Amino acid sequence: MNTPRHTDTTGCAGDAVAWWKEAVVYQVYPRSFKDSNGDGIGDLKGIISKLDHIASLGVDIVWINPVYASPDRDNGYDISDYRAIQPRMGTVEDLQLLIRKVHKKGMKIIMDMVINHTSDDHAWFREARRSRDNPFYSYYHWWPAEKGKPPHRCGFFDPAGKGWHYNKATRSWFLHYFSKHQPDLNWENPEVREQLYDVLRYWLNMGIDGFRLDAITFISKDTRWPYVTPTILKDGYYGDWGHYYAKGPRLHEYLREMHEKVWRHYDAVTIAEAPGIKAEEANLFVDPERKEVDMVCHFEGIMAGYMPGEFKKMQPGGYSVKELKKIYSDWDGALNCRGWGTIYLGNHDQPRMISHWGHDGAEYRDLSAKMLFTFLLTMRATPFIYNGDEIGMVNIRFDQIEDYQDIETRQVYQRIKGSGGDVNAFMKDQQLAGRDNGRTPFQWNKRAYAGFTRGKPWLKVHPNYIQINAAAQENDPSSVLHFVRDLIRLRKSIPALVYGKYELLLPEHPDVYAYCRKGNGDRCIVLLNFTSRDVSCPSDCPIPVGGEIIVNNYSGIRERDGHWLLRPYQALVCRVAPAST
Repeated sequence: MNTPRHTDTTGCAGDAVAWWKEAVVYQVYPRSFKDSNGDGIGDLKGIISKLDHIASLGVDIVWINPVYASPDRDNGYDISDYRAIQPRMGTVEDLQLLIRKVHKKGMKIIMDMVINHTSDDHAWFREARRSRDNPFYSYYHWWPAEKGKPPHRCGFFDPAGKGWHYNKATRSWFLHYFSKHQPDLNWENPEVREQLYDVLRYWLNMGIDGFRLDAITFISKDTRWPYVTPTILKDGYYGDWGHYYAKGPRLHEYLREMHEKVWRHYDAVTIAEAPGIKAEEANLFVDPERKEVDMVCHFEGIMAGYMPGEFKKMQPGGYSVKELKKIYSDWDGALNCRGWGTIYLGNHDQPRMISHWGHDGAEYRDLSAKMLFTFLLTMRATPFIYNGDEIGMVNIRFDQIEDYQDIETRQVYQRIKGSGGDVNAFMKDQQLAGRDNGRTPFQWNKRAYAGFTRGKPWLKVHPNYIQINAAAQENDPSSVLHFVRDLIRLRKSIPALVYGKYELLLPEHPDVYAYCRKGNGDRCIVLLNFTSRDVSCPSDCPIPVGGEIIVNNYSGIRERDGHWLLRPYQALVCRVAPAST
């Protein structure tokens, strides 16, 4: 897939054709995808055994979450050896086989890479914490005891919310933006950067086609360590810390250096997970002339509807469709003709797509899933599909903290409990927003444990696997699975759905997200009802004369006086013949 399918371009540098712009990405969360050996944890051989399913979707890139050696305190995002594979996931040989088989099926494979921090079990940190004289001490950020207590920084996964942890042997605190078991690397040290660049080359030379760079916007620190007042950062669990952490003074210098020393030598795609970045900053990362990264995954869309300054707590009325439209339209406008974006509605850090954005009750589950996929696959950005969403998996909604395995949920629970907070309210919030909702094992069939494993799964399987599973949907042409396959084929067949201009329609409509995609004489109008109610499109969004309905998640269409009457979670795409543009 090195060669793009389409050759048309608007002439803008940011709109030049590229294989990764035309791609659809499928994310595999390895430990929950398929277990091959009965230990209850998904693995590389499990992924290999299900490549036919992945390929059948028509996707182009397989993204796998970390499978490197790790103590697994954060499910692989705490790496203890960058060049080794976690034994429970398999071997390097298993990964090499996966790479070959993915390529043989005409797809590419990318890996997560965590280079903001390591595990505290990494050899570098084990040496660093021995003494200040150790050469690896400078691989991390430290605050010496003789300077008093360090200035407050937030540790996202820390029970006390603190980002410094004291190390007795060195008489100093080390920095950790996440858990105390994930010390932050010191990118100020050029030796650290060279070590990490060599790691990237190691995997690229093995055949990996690119990386999703975890928390990459956090790598640069203001090493003057200024005191930051709560009035600036709202003193919440997240508050504005992510935005502060993403403003490191040398961030873009490091990204350009990484491009110069690594990326420019490979036909690889680079995707920056970009917490803390606003739309107006996006082109600082993805403008081709800046030579930093290819795409960014922003958080503004996925966090719509959450209470500001709170830990993943939804606003009472949920998200606003008008807010959603503004966020995605702003991002498209910021990137237009300069850079390229991504779009996703769920991943391993989020609840299930349907439960978050749609309706996971039986009446509207499939309909809302199809509507959301229509949105995902008709926007102007590279779409990411999270494993399990293609069959309509939904939140499991645990009642007991003991059922959660996620370090984030467990640590925040302890923080709230320790401070006398309302843990019952927190548990209710986690039923919607908790990360483990999106990590329950893939539901392959209606056999024991949904066909995920022969043993006891590491995380409980959703009990609805009897009704919702891949095997059942294979035999149902009206299923979410078949709908997704059809949509991907459609996206690939109409260049306007990839490179075409995006134009928002009905910006003030409270329930309908409507937009037009047009380019090269083609025009597609997309109408999406994001509610469980019947809604009408006003007169400024008429049915195009001579238009052809190419997507409809209902069996029919309701019209009145030339207007669409959209049923609950209805999705319509109308293609206007070139002669009508």
